[in-house]
Amino acid sequence: MQTNQFVPIDKETVRNDTPGLATSTLFMNSAGASLMPRSVITAMQDYLQLETQVGGYEAERLRADHMAQLYGEAARLINARPNNIAFSYSTTAAYMQALSAIPFRSGDVILTTTNDYISNQLAFLSLQQRLGIRLIRIHDLDNGDLDLMHLEQLIQQHRPVLVAITHIPTNSGLVQPAEAIGAICSRYDCWYLLDAAQSVGQLPLDVDRIQADFLVATGRKFLRGPRNTGFLYVSDNVLDTGLTPLFIDRQGADWTGSDTFAIRVDARRFEPQEKSLSVVGLVEAVRYANQLGIEAIGQANQGLMHRLRTGLGQIDGLDLTDWGSVQSNILTFHSTRQSLATLEAALRQGGVLFTVQHKQGAIIDFTRKGIDWIIRLSPHYFNTEAEIDAVIELVDQAMTGRSV
Repeated sequence: MQTNQFVPIDKETVRNDTPGLATSTLFMNSAGASLMPRSVITAMQDYLQLETQVGGYEAERLRADHMAQLYGEAARLINARPNNIAFSYSTTAAYMQALSAIPFRSGDVILTTTNDYISNQLAFLSLQQRLGIRLIRIHDLDNGDLDLMHLEQLIQQHRPVLVAITHIPTNSGLVQPAEAIGAICSRYDCWYLLDAAQSVGQLPLDVDRIQADFLVATGRKFLRGPRNTGFLYVSDNVLDTGLTPLFIDRQGADWTGSDTFAIRVDARRFEPQEKSLSVVGLVEAVRYANQLGIEAIGQANQGLMHRLRTGLGQIDGLDLTDWGSVQSNILTFHSTRQSLATLEAALRQGGVLFTVQHKQGAIIDFTRKGIDWIIRLSPHYFNTEAEIDAVIELVDQAMTGRSV
């Protein structure tokens, strides 16, 4: 069980553990793909070297014990049990497996938010077109928070099959109230799917408190693992009910007769059989987060983001576009006074690594905010206050037209 007791992070140690920080860049893109610790890199290099000598199948056999540590480490991170964890190639792959397990019929309702991730929204729209499901979006309050009263009213009125929430949107620092949503869903007969791609590895999560039936995570973002990795949490209720992904392979089931198969009893019925060296990288990334302690990581992140939000918030003509009463390590901003091209050029010239997002990635959110682009900054616990101040100064210089 996670506790509030933690040892503060030794910044010098984690920075020495991060080869990517040896450059002169200011890394502010952990919401995209973060910098891997040395232990992650070394594990994958060693595996690749072994694979060049003995081939992929034998390397996997020889490293099976190492790869199997993923289930325990991921379970520890989110307060689950190893049997409830499945490896996935990405958050999206895990998400689609979860969706495919729900036997939707024409007229079934999915409740989601106006801030759900673009790939999830596209999947819902595809289900709407192909199967005739109904997609209904929960209202937001004036400050950007999810309207929980409206959520419960919609559940009572429409009896949805699924409530699907993105915990932290990719286009905003908003943190959705995952535990409060879970408490509401638990009172009704519906499945609850949480996309935690941006929150796992950034802040503490407890699946007992969240009460999600499915939770999906990625390795490449705040967990600091390799790309093409992630994991899926599947609740005991899902497993006991017998939900199975539509497209299941030999990892998830046994072929018992010419026209029959038997599914695994654990979450690995959702897992692909084919794996690679990236799995050992994910193991080490999750282990690294567990060793530091997710509470300590969350505390360090809060301090950095308070400094960044405060500093950028004082720049005249710069609009911080993150709504909601709870915000994360994603900060987005826009300006009508200065062009995107000017701001982007100034940050890149100053060595800042960041992301630009355009309206087509968040049509509902950007439309109501009256914007068509944002710059996204996403520091992590390995960043320093000096780096935060340097980024603030670069943005200020760009906004005032001073030389960078």
